[in-house]
Amino acid sequence: MSLPTRFESNAAFINYPKQAAFGRTLPKNKIYEHSGANTRLKDLFVEQVEQIVWLYKLAPETINLPAKSGVPELQIFSIQLKTSELNLDVLRCIDGAVQFPIIFELSFDGRTQVIAAYKRPNASDASRWVLSDYFATGWLPSDCERAAIPLALDLGGLYEQALQRLIPMPARPQESLADLVSRAELVAAKQREVEKAASRLAKEKQFNRKVEINAELRKLKDELEALKQ
Repeated sequence: MSLPTRFESNAAFINYPKQAAFGRTLPKNKIYEHSGANTRLKDLFVEQVEQIVWLYKLAPETINLPAKSGVPELQIFSIQLKTSELNLDVLRCIDGAVQFPIIFELSFDGRTQVIAAYKRPNASDASRWVLSDYFATGWLPSDCERAAIPLALDLGGLYEQALQRLIPMPARPQESLADLVSRAELVAAKQREVEKAASRLAKEKQFNRKVEINAELRKLKDELEALKQ
């Protein structure tokens, strides 16, 4: 998987209510048609995806929670993989084809991972959706014990709580989900800067340059820790 493993908690593995079960297999070609997938993307689906199942449809008529602006329904998709790697462009393609927020459960070799992006309508064009980075759990046994569905007043609240279980740091007091997601994206970007600086430090032979890079690395690590708090 081309993103960091976050944690091994099963809190994001939710026991969705039986009355919301949908259980419909989604043909890949239908997703291509709705997303305008190019040849490269179609090849990724063929190479990496065995089957896509629309597992649950969380909607006012299935779980008796009212819709909220931006979250008229919440969908749970299961993707059976052919390999342990999944290019995130596959998930972006599915998210682009389905006009509702989605939480994905990826399965391979008896293990499952929950992954989702924060998906919301574009502020200037409600017919288009904006996606954040993807956030994921670690891989756990597919038959692991599942957590109770979060208590919520509406589907928007349910979606927020489900997403927060995927983000590897707690929200600050009064911090909105959008702000938490933005901070988590900054943390990921800063982490990449730290890794690049550490790599440069390891390769550098000149003492003076090593001192400079080491100082830069310490500063980046301090900034990373501040973002995480």
